Amino acid sequence: MGDRVYEKRKNAALEIEALIKILKESSETQKINQVITVLSRTFATSPNANHRKGGLIGIAATAIGLMQHTRHHLDVLLPPVLHCFDDPESRVRYYACESLYNIAKVARGGILKYFNSIFDGLCSLFADVDVDVKNGANLLDRLIKDIVTESEVFDVETFIPLLQKYIRRTNPYIRQLLVGWIVVLDSVPDINMLDYLPDFLDGIFNMLSDGNREIRQAADSALGEFLREIKTSSVVEFGPMVSILVSQCQSKERLNRLTAITWLSEFIELGGDSLLPFYAQVLGAISACISDSEVEIRQVAEKTNDDLLALVKRSPKEFPLSPLLQTIMGELQSSYVPTKIASLRWINALLEKVPVPMKQHIETLLPGLLKTLSDDADAVVLLVLQVLSRISLTAGEFQRVLNAILMLFANDRRLLEVRGSLVIRKLCVLLNAKSVYMEASQVLAKGSDFSLEFISTMVQTLNLILLTAQELQALRSLLKSSFSPTAPNEDRQVFAALFNCWCHNPVATFSLCLLGQAYDLAFSLVKKFSSVEISVGLLMQLDKLIQLIESPVYIHLRLQLLEVERPQHSLLLKALYGLLMLLPQSTAFRTLNERLSTVCNLRDNLGVAVSDKKEIKEARKALVGTPIDHQVLLAEFEKVTKRWAQHRQQLVQMLSLQDEKIPQSGGESSR
Repeated sequence: MGDRVYEKRKNAALEIEALIKILKESSETQKINQVITVLSRTFATSPNANHRKGGLIGIAATAIGLMQHTRHHLDVLLPPVLHCFDDPESRVRYYACESLYNIAKVARGGILKYFNSIFDGLCSLFADVDVDVKNGANLLDRLIKDIVTESEVFDVETFIPLLQKYIRRTNPYIRQLLVGWIVVLDSVPDINMLDYLPDFLDGIFNMLSDGNREIRQAADSALGEFLREIKTSSVVEFGPMVSILVSQCQSKERLNRLTAITWLSEFIELGGDSLLPFYAQVLGAISACISDSEVEIRQVAEKTNDDLLALVKRSPKEFPLSPLLQTIMGELQSSYVPTKIASLRWINALLEKVPVPMKQHIETLLPGLLKTLSDDADAVVLLVLQVLSRISLTAGEFQRVLNAILMLFANDRRLLEVRGSLVIRKLCVLLNAKSVYMEASQVLAKGSDFSLEFISTMVQTLNLILLTAQELQALRSLLKSSFSPTAPNEDRQVFAALFNCWCHNPVATFSLCLLGQAYDLAFSLVKKFSSVEISVGLLMQLDKLIQLIESPVYIHLRLQLLEVERPQHSLLLKALYGLLMLLPQSTAFRTLNERLSTVCNLRDNLGVAVSDKKEIKEARKALVGTPIDHQVLLAEFEKVTKRWAQHRQQLVQMLSLQDEKIPQSGGESSR
C-alpha cells in the first residue's frame, strides 16, 4: 500500500476490495473496522506521501467493497479523506478527491449528513493551484450535485450559513462553484431558495463585478432567474433584500447599479405598501442612480422614482415621514441637478399628500430650500420656488417664507442680482402678485431685520419688476386705477402699502406715482427731492426711469400728455419738468426735454388754458381719510427721508471715529 509504484498500490487496493467483500458477506463488521482503522491511521495520516496515497486508495477500495453498506462506516471513512484535501502534496490532494468520489458514488444520499464538511473540502479543491486537482474537483462536484438533486432529505438550512461564509470570497473558482450550487438548489422542487435569498443576494451581486466574464454571466443569469421567481411568487419578504439593493446602487460597477435599480423598480411594482417602512432607503438609492453617468441607469432610476412617487400619492397608509425627509434633504445638497430636482419633487408631493404632518417640518426644510435658490440651474430654482409657494399656501407660512427669502437676499446680494428677478416673478405667478408685493412691502417697511441700504436696493428691484414683468400686468392695472374715484378701498390700500415701503427709494416712489396716475402726488414728491441726497446712484436710477418712460409700460402716461385740457395734465407736466430739473445735461435729459417741448408746443398751439386749481383741490380733498390721503403719504415720505438723513449722519460719525483711531507715526495722535 505504501509503495512508490502506483501499480503496486493499485493491486493492493484491489486485494483490499476483495477482502472487504468477503468480510461483508460474512458480516465481519469488527474486522472491517480494523481494516479501515489501519488505512486511516497507519497510511492516510502517515508522514510518508506514498503511504498517504496508498491509504486513500485503500479507503476508496473499502467503500467499493462495502457498496450500499458504506453509509454505515462513513464516520470513519470520511475524516481521513477530508483531512487530505489540505495536504501539501498535490497528488495526495488528487487521490483524496478521487477517494471521496468513489465513496460518494456508492454511499449516495448517505453522505448528505456530512455535506457541509464535504462542501468545505470542495471549496478548497476548487481553489487549488493544481490542474489535475481542479479537474477531479469538478467531477466530484457534479456527482454531489446529482446526489443532492435526487435526494429528498437535503438540509438546506444547515447549508446556508456555510454558503454565507464562502459567498464573499473573491476567488473566481470558488465563485463559480457557489453560483453553480445556488442554481442547482434553486432547481430542486422541494427547496425554495427565495426564503434564503437575503442571505446570499449581496454575494451574487458582488460577482457581477468579477473579472471573469463567465462568472459575471452566471451571476447575472442567476439573479435574472430569482427575479422571475419573485414576480410569480405569492409571498415574498421584500424588506430584508431592500438594504442589499440600496447598497448595490452605490457600487462602482455599472452592471451592479443597473441590476440593483432594476430590482428596486420591480419591488416597488410588486411590493406596494409593504415597502412603506423602507421608502427612505429606496429613495436614497434612486436619488443616487438618477444622476448616474450611464443613460440606461438614469432612465430606470427616473421610472423607479416616478413609480415610488405615485405609490406614495395613492397609498392610504401612513408612513414614517422623518427618515424620508432626512433622505430628501440630504440629497438636496447633491451637486447633481437631476438628484436635486427629484428631491424637490418629493417635497412638493409630500406637502400635497400630508400637509398637516409636513407643517411641523417646515422650519427644518426652509434653510435647505432657501440655499437651493442659489443653484446655477434654472430648473432647480424654478422647482424650489414651486415648493416654497406650496409651503406659503399653508396657513401662517406665507409671511415666514417671504421673510426668509428677503433675509436670504439681504445676506447674499449676489444672489439678489443674479436670481432676484426670477424668484420674485415666479412667486408672483405661483402665488399672487398682489399678495407677494403687499407682504414684501409690509416686511420691508418694518425694516427691523434689514439694513436701510438693503431695503432701498430691494425696493429698486421690486419696482423694476413691477414696471417691466409681464407676470405683474394685473397688479399694474390695479395700481393704475387706484386713484380713480370709483376705486375700491382694497386697491387703494395696495398702493399705500407699496408707497410706504417705496419711500426708501425716492426714484422708485416717483415711478410708482406715475404708474398709479397720481400726478398731483408725483409733483409734490419731486419738489421734496431737494431734501434727498442726490447721489450718483440716484442719478443712474433717474436715467433708467427716463428709459422706462419711453417704454411700453408708460405708454398711458405719454398719451395723457396729449390730453392738455384735463385737470391732471398740468400736474403731470410739472412732475416731469421737475424730474427734468433733477437731471444733469445728458442723453436722458435731452430725451425727456424733447418730449416735453413737443407737448408744450401742442398746448400753445391749441390755446388751452392751465387747468383749474379748484378741481385739483377737490380731487385731493376727496382722498382725505382714505389709504391714499395725499398728506399722509407725503408725511410718510418725509419721515423715511429724515430716517435716511440720520442714518447717513451716523455713518459719517462712525467713519470719523475710525479715522481718529488710526495711529500716527511716532505714536502721536493726528490731533
